[in-house]
Amino acid sequence: MTAPALASRYRWSALAAVTITVLAWASAFVAIRYVGRAFEPGPLALGRLAVGTVALGLLLLARRNWVAPTHREWALLLLCGLAWFAVYNVALNAAEQRVDAGTTAMLVNIGPILIALFAGVLLGEGFPRWLVIGAAVAFAGVVLIGAATATGDTTDLVGALLCVVAAVTYAIGVLAQKPVLRRLPGLQVTFLACTIGMLACLPYAGGLVRDLASAPAGATAGMVYLGLVPTALAFSTWAYALARMDAGRLGVTTYLVPPITIAMAALLLGEAPPALALAGGVLALAGVALTRRR
Repeated sequence: MTAPALASRYRWSALAAVTITVLAWASAFVAIRYVGRAFEPGPLALGRLAVGTVALGLLLLARRNWVAPTHREWALLLLCGLAWFAVYNVALNAAEQRVDAGTTAMLVNIGPILIALFAGVLLGEGFPRWLVIGAAVAFAGVVLIGAATATGDTTDLVGALLCVVAAVTYAIGVLAQKPVLRRLPGLQVTFLACTIGMLACLPYAGGLVRDLASAPAGATAGMVYLGLVPTALAFSTWAYALARMDAGRLGVTTYLVPPITIAMAALLLGEAPPALALAGGVLALAGVALTRRR
């Protein structure tokens, strides 16, 4: 295969991985909103991470591709697991008990702005003009979505602050993960970070047992879905794409999540978005497209 053909295949595989990640993460906001009616935030995080750890562990065993991490890589993996898998999940679950799915997705997506800025400073990725322009346009679209969907009945200060905590820990996790992916396989990185997050959530084990005893079958199935698809599958495809793209540029593509979440929430939860939210979704998509320009 020629070099241009390999490069084209490389780009398309990364794009496919990003698409899977975005769709799965959008569905997670809706699933958490539904499952959170039966599970408390901490137990839900533990159950989701436990399912994800088992699924990822089985995949890793089948691949038999293990690279021993260095001390520095273990430190970064610990940071990623604690921030993105443990604190992020608990904060997000708690936020969605106070804030509707679409608004939560909007608020959490200040994360890519932080990723792009921190990646430019800490990872030396710089600040390409179209990345900055696209991020500003996409963020304006996300704000428009929030203005259209946030109401006094569904949003409060605590919920908004929890969304900000989730966004910050998401950004920290991505930036800690990026250097590790230069040497370690993406599946291994995701498995180790997920395992670390699960271990950090073990204090919620008693609550998980109680919630499982009283939760309806649909809620339990939703928790399993969160562990298999938005966690095991989507974090693996994210790691695959992150190893092949700039962290800042890839992070901004998650601005696609809020408009997709709003559409899913309207269909599955009856949270119909107003016209202004749809306009915000179009603007967010336009911003993402701008970041892909060279």
